[in-house]
Amino acid sequence: MRYALKVCALTLSLSLLLPLLAFGQKRQPVAVELIEARTRRFAPTVITADETRLAPRDRQALAKIIEAARLMDPLYLRQVWRGNVALLDKLEADRSALGRARLHYFLINDGPWSQLDDNVAFIEGVPEAKPPQAAYYPDDMTKEEFNAWAATLSEEERQKATGFFYTIHRSAEGKLQAVPYSEEYKDFLEPSARLLREAASLTTNATLKDFLNKRADAFRSNDYYQSDVAWMDLDSPIDVTIGPYETYSDGLFGYKAAFEAYVTLRDDKETEKLARFSNYLQELEDNLPIEARYRNPKLGAASPIRVVNVVYSSGEGNNGVQTAAFNLPNDERVIDEKGSKRVMLRNVQQAKFNKTLIPISRVVLDAADQRDVSFEAFFTHTLAHELMHGLGPHNIKVNGQDVAVRKQLQETYSPLEEAKADITGLWALQYLIDKGVVERSMERSLYATFLASAFRSVRFGVTEAHGKGVALQFNYLTDEGAIRYDERTGLFSIVPARIKEAVRKLTHDILTVQAEGSYDKAKAMLDKYGVIRPQMQAALDRLKDVPVDIEPSFPLAARRK
Repeated sequence: MRYALKVCALTLSLSLLLPLLAFGQKRQPVAVELIEARTRRFAPTVITADETRLAPRDRQALAKIIEAARLMDPLYLRQVWRGNVALLDKLEADRSALGRARLHYFLINDGPWSQLDDNVAFIEGVPEAKPPQAAYYPDDMTKEEFNAWAATLSEEERQKATGFFYTIHRSAEGKLQAVPYSEEYKDFLEPSARLLREAASLTTNATLKDFLNKRADAFRSNDYYQSDVAWMDLDSPIDVTIGPYETYSDGLFGYKAAFEAYVTLRDDKETEKLARFSNYLQELEDNLPIEARYRNPKLGAASPIRVVNVVYSSGEGNNGVQTAAFNLPNDERVIDEKGSKRVMLRNVQQAKFNKTLIPISRVVLDAADQRDVSFEAFFTHTLAHELMHGLGPHNIKVNGQDVAVRKQLQETYSPLEEAKADITGLWALQYLIDKGVVERSMERSLYATFLASAFRSVRFGVTEAHGKGVALQFNYLTDEGAIRYDERTGLFSIVPARIKEAVRKLTHDILTVQAEGSYDKAKAMLDKYGVIRPQMQAALDRLKDVPVDIEPSFPLAARRK
């Protein structure tokens, strides 16, 4: 889901940007100073949690789980680009200052393209633009060829071809064919499955044992349904997510899932505080500002919420900008039956808030809104974002046929879905404030913190789904008069009299596009709003000395990615 022609919110000064652009045109080596400047946008941060409360056998299980999770790193590296493995070997052999700088930044990005800079290559000898096929499809395959081939398949085979867990190869005769992940990535999945089984034999928790064994089975069978159900039922001090989940790295269709892992410890106190929100999901669905026929009259079972602290992440879970929360699984069958689980990475969120959001707010917000920025609002809106992923249209009818919104909207789905979760999260929290479930005192803090966080997210680049989705929201709300720009000071502020209605209106517009399954409307909305306009760019230019995100290290895992 990459749009190489879009303008990106670079956080380098102009003096650093010009050599980068020159490199993109002339294919000259990027200087070590420039690579180090880009690397400094990620603030080194220790991420850890207290494992001493675990039973001795659970601590042994934790070590095995971390070992299994480490295998997601080389696996994901292979998924990103076919040339990654050979390039990594070359970089590791280069002991020069430039070589070490390249290796460091390569490991942050999981490849030779700088994610914060429109995925421009920073190493010569690789494609200038990150291939949208990643390593999921043949390099020379087009969308048209894939669609024509898929149309010839039986329904069962078409589901595999467009499914999460199959790569596409060419046969010896040059014909397309689907290959299961269990075969494609056998070298990583078999040892990972063995380690998960060893962890399952050690843990004292029955639900963790069940999940680990079933996920190990899935790595071999390529059928993730039962293990996803077991993951939904996981109720353990060790909360682990490992496997193929998100589809952001498939820039061609958004079909194929990337491997990731989050090894975490549950925060029971914070989990209990937030669990009450699950009680209002059906009520929120019933009141979404869209036509009643587009609402789901019966959501799946109550969706669990987990607040956790990370001890180790890997694969796509430790790739470039760090995940603050997630809402999984993505399998519509599991969502229909069990709902989805919201996992809040509290220690990661706190690090992001301290190292990026507070410094950003001091540069781009007016004084009144600066004072209203709070971690509670940041954390609660992140929760609402994840909750709202599970609401709204997911499975729809198009021309009388049942189809998933994800497949209907193709590469526009991820950025539009991220925008939907953000803006509908604001709408939902305002609804709960008005109902008295959330304290009225959070209202001003909610919108001010959202505004500061918009600059945080857009700095990830508008080729990235979250960044593009936030740009859409920011520009739409600005056009509706809900965000004010002061030409004299260059600062931004919320307009209280306009913000609520603007949020409701955008919520309606995005949900309606999804309910209609309109690829053309989704693309038109993203083309119009998912860009960086001059006023925002001027503010972003002033943020060049503020870190864009964190670069985590995990002392409990003994060694880094």
